Amino acid sequence: MIRFRNTRSRVGASKVTAVLAAVAATCLAAGGPTVANAVPTSCAAGWEATTLASGLGWIENLESDGKGGFYLTGADNGEIYHVNSERQVSTLLRGLDKPAGIRLIGDLLYFVTGDDPTRTVADGTLQRLDLSTGELTVLLEGLFGPNGLLLLPDGDLLISRLDIFGPPTGITRYRPATGAVTPSWSKVQRSNGLALSPDGNSFYTGDVTSTIIRIPFDAPDTSTVVSTIPNLIALPDDMQATADGKLFVADHLAGAVYQVDLATGESCSIVTGLTKPSPIRIPPDGPTSVRIAADGDGWALYVTAFDGTLRKLVPPANVDLTPIGVETG
Repeated sequence: MIRFRNTRSRVGASKVTAVLAAVAATCLAAGGPTVANAVPTSCAAGWEATTLASGLGWIENLESDGKGGFYLTGADNGEIYHVNSERQVSTLLRGLDKPAGIRLIGDLLYFVTGDDPTRTVADGTLQRLDLSTGELTVLLEGLFGPNGLLLLPDGDLLISRLDIFGPPTGITRYRPATGAVTPSWSKVQRSNGLALSPDGNSFYTGDVTSTIIRIPFDAPDTSTVVSTIPNLIALPDDMQATADGKLFVADHLAGAVYQVDLATGESCSIVTGLTKPSPIRIPPDGPTSVRIAADGDGWALYVTAFDGTLRKLVPPANVDLTPIGVETG
């Protein structure tokens, strides 16, 4: 077993309140969504939800293990969990500093630490756990509050940051094959969750102004608004697109998961109410990440949240969840 000094700590309520205030101010300054269209349309009919694991604290991100299980990052308790296909939970790592985005490449599990949007010091890292040997390697240090992690078709990794506080750092690009790193590869700010586009020529990310934006790989400093989530204040988090042009987005603030039509920008909620039954929730405990993974002979949507729960959402028959890169027919 790998042991580490325990550096876990919870973000204070005052800091989280400051983040939410900054989010609200940013939304208003950017001319956010109108009050008249402040409630998303529901398209929840036919979706079925099942709880796979619970009581795990602030689950920030997840990644399929390819065998019916998942790797999860526990932001508040500094742990990385594995939930196997039998729903048994084990802890792979302890004592990490707020782990967040996580991706699996073969037997190598990549993840970031230091996910705290209020930090103004560069103490975040990108690390790699070799699942076959248990060896842990720190690949990058000096990152400002890294959050999202996206694996690109060429094997590179993108690291996002919700840079409301501290210097604007944009999105960092890292090449595992060589160790090359490009800080601020994209100067687009306030990036949270990340998802590859169906055509592979761009990626999507959520902005705190309740918008989903598209960033092309050949012009990473530019962005186009794809959709505006019709909540007065939404906090789009991690997301994933399907091969047929739908984007599924976790809303950390509203406690919902949205389906976005990438061709039209129209959005609807496939599930709501994914929060604890409390009128005051600091930090927000809604969904943080969604992933498409196998479910028997089909596909399902798997969702993590700060309420400590991993859920499976099975779609109705008319929704095709085939992920990007999977051959059909």
